[in-house]
Amino acid sequence: MTDATPHYDILVIGGGINGAGIARDAAGRGFSVCLCDKGDFGGGTSSASTKLIHGGLRYLEHYEFRLVREALTEREILWSMAPHIIRPLRFILPYHSGLRPAWLLRLGLFLYDNLGGRKLLPATRTLNLETDVAGKPLKGNFRKAFEYSDCWVEDSRLVILNLRDAQHKGATIHARTAAENARFDDGTWHVTLRDTETNATREITASLVVNAAGPWVDEVLKQVFGLNDAHNVRLVRGSHIVVNRIFDDDRPYIFQNADGRIVFAIPYEEDYTLIGTTDSEQDAMDGPPRITPEETSYLCAAASEYFSRPVTTDDVVWTYSGVRPLYDDGASKAQEATRDYVIRREKTLGGGTLINIFGGKITTYRRLAESMMDEIEETMGARRAAWTKGATLPGGDFPVKGFGDLVARLGKGRDGLDAELIRRLARLYGTDAADIIGDAKTPDGLGLDFGHGLHEAEVRHLMQKEWARTADDVLFRRTRLGIRMSEAEREALADWMANQRTGG
Repeated sequence: MTDATPHYDILVIGGGINGAGIARDAAGRGFSVCLCDKGDFGGGTSSASTKLIHGGLRYLEHYEFRLVREALTEREILWSMAPHIIRPLRFILPYHSGLRPAWLLRLGLFLYDNLGGRKLLPATRTLNLETDVAGKPLKGNFRKAFEYSDCWVEDSRLVILNLRDAQHKGATIHARTAAENARFDDGTWHVTLRDTETNATREITASLVVNAAGPWVDEVLKQVFGLNDAHNVRLVRGSHIVVNRIFDDDRPYIFQNADGRIVFAIPYEEDYTLIGTTDSEQDAMDGPPRITPEETSYLCAAASEYFSRPVTTDDVVWTYSGVRPLYDDGASKAQEATRDYVIRREKTLGGGTLINIFGGKITTYRRLAESMMDEIEETMGARRAAWTKGATLPGGDFPVKGFGDLVARLGKGRDGLDAELIRRLARLYGTDAADIIGDAKTPDGLGLDFGHGLHEAEVRHLMQKEWARTADDVLFRRTRLGIRMSEAEREALADWMANQRTGG
């Protein structure tokens, strides 16, 4: 180590939602933090979820009451932190006479309404599908349903906003930077970081390391720390299909399946319906996870059990898959493995403090971060009190039910800008949308148009403030416009971004 080697209290390996939440919490408590991710932030599981902030109604069947209570409580906390990227939804659960009995559904929904201290979200009610518009796209044998509350989240944006806030509070954030190796010597971790684009390396030191690498958590233990027998997580793939919009109502559906699982059908990006998810074993993380033909057929069949017009594989316009790093608790089936998180200190590293995270859900990431801080403070001592509950994320500094007013303010005096463009920018960036729009009164004022409402001003913001480097970063993680873009439009954006990076 030299005098020029930067030292941090905490190194966080992994820039998914758990790592981002921990970095933000720790930086806000006065710890010096460095976070690195070998790829783009949220580039793995955290951008491939079903995009729900939810209590986990199905988890009640597995008696995971602590997890469900914590998740239910977090729904309104997170909604108030980021009311631009999180919004409430009313879910329709049709009663299927051949599956769970109605009394069991009522009991589960009663617990769902009352376990988590719900204040803002409406309670469950019963629907007559013969008269309610929710019954229109369904088969005629579904006559009754239950309507309950959960929330939608732009999952990968939640990661980015946590990282932006962590950086604002002093954290050092490195995208596309892998932790190559780490050794504990003379009371300090000595870590080599490698830029995965240039292969340039740098050395840092840290007092404590957090392994929040998600599906790669065991690989980090093996490759970075030399623990070759690490086996802590069960890799379970969740795949989704996207089809052209099936129904007009804004309320999503939750369907029971004969195998005991549930499948969601959710309005997606205005013109589409998102259907998912699956629970399939993933052998290894040796490449991007891909949906299998069997998973596609499974989701089509599950939706076709309910919708009057069958969903076929020919209807699929896009798919995505993510891998859940579930703690390996020995459950016999993927769907029975716990969704709760486990925080564990590694005890075989010669005195250095390495804390691993296994499992977890987007909904409980903030509480996971607080639990991690309890562990960190046990080693390093407390500096400042817990603070994230009630603290807004970037762009979220407006009333929880004030999204419509925000859109109106952003549109005032800008009649030359499309109303849907303003609404989309407000939904992704909240009050920060004003910085992107600037003085623009017409689309020309936003610069080059890449198609489908994506302009130069927005892309510059993403590159300068949100670590976007590639077209995929912009089109499939910072926004979801990639589903609409042609190959030529994607290539044009990629070329433009490459020229900006090189000064061309």
